[in-house]
Amino acid sequence: MTAVSNPKVTLIEEGEKITIKQMEAYSGQLLPEHKASDESVLVVLKGECNLKLAEKDHLLGPGSSLVIPHNVWHQIKVIQDFKALHVMPKDILFVFTK
Repeated sequence: MTAVSNPKVTLIEEGEKITIKQMEAYSGQLLPEHKASDESVLVVLKGECNLKLAEKDHLLGPGSSLVIPHNVWHQIKVIQDFKALHVMPKDILFVFTK
C-alpha cells in the first residue's frame, strides 16, 4: 500500500472569485482522497497522473484537463513527476478522507 502524502502547492493567481494554484508531486506519490464544495478544473502541465473520480480512472498527461464535479470523491496517483494548475472558486471547501 502506498502512503498518502500532500503535493507541493503554490498560489499562482487570486482574483475576486477565482484562485489558481500550482500542484507538484513526484512519481509514485499518492495524494489525499477528497471532495470539494464546488467544481474545479485540473490542467496538467507536465508529467502524468491517474485521477480516480467516482471509481473511474482518468489518465492525464501534458495538455490534458478535467473538470472535477463538486461533492465527488477523487484521488490522484502520480505516474510521472507531475505539475498541474488547479483552477477553483476562492471560497471552495475541501473534505478529506481519514
